[in-house]
Amino acid sequence: MPSHFPNDTEQLRAEIAAAAARLIAEDGVDYGTAKRKAAKQILGNNKVRGDVLPDNAAVEDEVRAYNALFFADTQPARLRHLRELAIRLMRELEPFQPFLTGAVLNGTAGEHSDIHLQLFADSPKDVEIYLLNKGIDFEVSESPHFGGHGDVETLSFLWHNEGVHLALYDTDDLRGGRKTGNRSERASTATVEALLAPDNSSPLIP
Repeated sequence: MPSHFPNDTEQLRAEIAAAAARLIAEDGVDYGTAKRKAAKQILGNNKVRGDVLPDNAAVEDEVRAYNALFFADTQPARLRHLRELAIRLMRELEPFQPFLTGAVLNGTAGEHSDIHLQLFADSPKDVEIYLLNKGIDFEVSESPHFGGHGDVETLSFLWHNEGVHLALYDTDDLRGGRKTGNRSERASTATVEALLAPDNSSPLIP
């Protein structure tokens, strides 16, 4: 059991990131929920200050470390499978300028991970009609806009027994949401294909 010092914000943040990573890798919990649950595990019912919660980049690094330690024999194959499926789906959805996002892109995808794509179209109805014409039944929900401008329509369905979520953006949104710091937030079909090239052994997107 790691020790922590109540006044050491950096130490607490690291412990919460590690605990959140375990929840994500083992149970498929989303980042926001994982951080809240991890904070409660470590701090109990004490009020959690905002500066104690780690950012998603720190949690992502911990998920990567956890996968390397506990799932080194299965996670790389799982990641490759999801990336291969993502490429096939992106080719199908080429009219809507698909981009891969999330764990399948950043290399942390595990047993519970789904494929997340961003599509860019003149109207969400165009994508809906396209899927219906392909015989794909989907559920409609909303997810946060990457620019923080409200929510965007999201279509979810099973494809080859894997969960898929399509976040539908306006074509004008193509100019935003590419990077957070040095990390790419989305990647084109060609970029994902390059990740699977024989001479590319890294699970990460540059």
